Amino acid sequence: MRARRAALKAFVARCRYHAARHTNLQTPVSSVLSFLLRLRTRAANLFRLSDAHTMLVWSVIVGIAGAFATMAFREGIALLQRVFTGQDGSLVEMARRLPIAMRIALPAFGGLIAGGLLLLAQRGADKKLHTDYMEAVVIGDGVVPVRVSLWRSVSSLFTISSGGSIGREGPMVQLAALGASLIGRLVHFDPPRLRLLVACGAAAGITSAYSAPIAGAFFVTEIVLGSIAMESFGPVVVSSVVANIMMREFAGYKPPYEMPVFPPVAGLEVLLFVALGLLCGAAAPQFLRLIDTSKSAFRRLPVPLPIRLALGGLIVGILSTWTPEVWGNGYSVVNSILHSPWTWTALVVVLAFKLIATAATVGSGAVGGVFTPTLFVGAALGSLFGLGMNALWPHATSAPFAYAMVGMGAFLAGATQAPLMAILMIFEMTLSYQVVLPLMVSCVVAYFAARAIGKTSMYEITLHRNREEQERMRLRATQMRELIRPPQTVVLPNATVHDMTRVFLEYPVKYLYVTDESGCFLGVVALKDITSDLLDRTDTSARTAADYLQPHFDVLTPDMPLGVALQHFMAFQGERLPVVESTSRPTLAGVVYKTSLLDAYFRMNPTR
Repeated sequence: MRARRAALKAFVARCRYHAARHTNLQTPVSSVLSFLLRLRTRAANLFRLSDAHTMLVWSVIVGIAGAFATMAFREGIALLQRVFTGQDGSLVEMARRLPIAMRIALPAFGGLIAGGLLLLAQRGADKKLHTDYMEAVVIGDGVVPVRVSLWRSVSSLFTISSGGSIGREGPMVQLAALGASLIGRLVHFDPPRLRLLVACGAAAGITSAYSAPIAGAFFVTEIVLGSIAMESFGPVVVSSVVANIMMREFAGYKPPYEMPVFPPVAGLEVLLFVALGLLCGAAAPQFLRLIDTSKSAFRRLPVPLPIRLALGGLIVGILSTWTPEVWGNGYSVVNSILHSPWTWTALVVVLAFKLIATAATVGSGAVGGVFTPTLFVGAALGSLFGLGMNALWPHATSAPFAYAMVGMGAFLAGATQAPLMAILMIFEMTLSYQVVLPLMVSCVVAYFAARAIGKTSMYEITLHRNREEQERMRLRATQMRELIRPPQTVVLPNATVHDMTRVFLEYPVKYLYVTDESGCFLGVVALKDITSDLLDRTDTSARTAADYLQPHFDVLTPDMPLGVALQHFMAFQGERLPVVESTSRPTLAGVVYKTSLLDAYFRMNPTR
């Protein structure tokens, strides 16, 4: 019995010793957290950085990250090309130097590996997550899945490096958007700001791929965001410009297209560019329908995904035995069309084979972009149109390359339903004022011609916006329950100042929510009250959340209409409000952000 008492006393003594030691260890940590919180508060007061200013700072970081992600993908392509063939440079030149058997087999082999990697990406993937960056921005919460995106990017590397007829800009933009999403999640951005940051990453990726920062910014605002507002356009522009500056610092980097000097266009020749716009506007929906038909045909094949991609690669390989120009995304071929004389027969053959190769690659399920192949088709179609006009009026029309340059923009405008972005992209590539008039006319005509034929677009997001009226009808029945997000910043009444300081440092919020053990909402703790005591060096060692509690705080309920909730936010003048199950049973259900509420409300009432 005495031995048991002695052992118990020794155990209690050890517990007291470790508890005292733990308390002494916590004191420096608490001091550091308090110092950081005071420093952040003083910095905010000194520089008076608003949310808009903060987004500009983060857009610079995202622009740098997007440039590095794009360059890493470029280097990955070059590395795999050397592994496959031991050669560098253009994929078309590489195809010409390969033996016929290898020229046929390599795209099929690359497609087989790419398909296997896509199966790995699909295994265990959460179907509720939006894989594509556009979906993450427009209809998601800005979260781009890491594992799926990386596997899909590696799959795209094998497709592109082995000669697949697909653009490399798609995975480049996806990786840049993924980097932006990771940065935003690391600093705990709320969903609206995270979506904007991902949009900045996408703009950085487009800019890095085409060396066109203005067009990259308008690509995101016109296609992805769907509107041009300074709150979003400013950070997107900054990210694009920073990415462009960074790309120019990398050794060996050069823009993908080398545009010749555009000749002056005057008089009735402008009408020919109107006709070119009509031609491109009529052809763009057919190009997209060809790709959709190919996708449907490949999906009906009773074979696994890797075999489908290998079959698509095999079609490209067989076509390349006659026309090696079908390999790759077409950069080198477009540059050749712009700088070298082509016969109309050669252009027709290359255009027809390239259309089949692109439809086979994209239709088989390969990961990549259709943006660059669209520019290829526009250049070939414009050059053919120019050759025809030269034959009819040899002394009154510009050279075929001028029509090829404008054709690139017009076909892009018809395919993407984004004429402003297409105009700016070709203008940035040429930096010629002479191209502006025929380019604007042709792109606008192509846009309206494509819209008249059918509301088709290269991007599903554009089609999604065409169904906005149905979405608004659904939103009219929306209640607060659908906008609720996890609260994250919740503490118990006995939480110490050290605990609350750590949460304030981790999350950029002004209030912590206080609940009891059962989750019942008791009130809030304000950041200004904590920082006031810390700045005044008040002894807070014995204070808890209960001492700072503000019990009377505005709350929302899940069944509250959007209009009523908006009135609460107008009176509150804050970024988020807590949601309780009901006023009689105030269990904390989550929070609703003002930006999410405003987004839903204005989509429901677009004229207000």
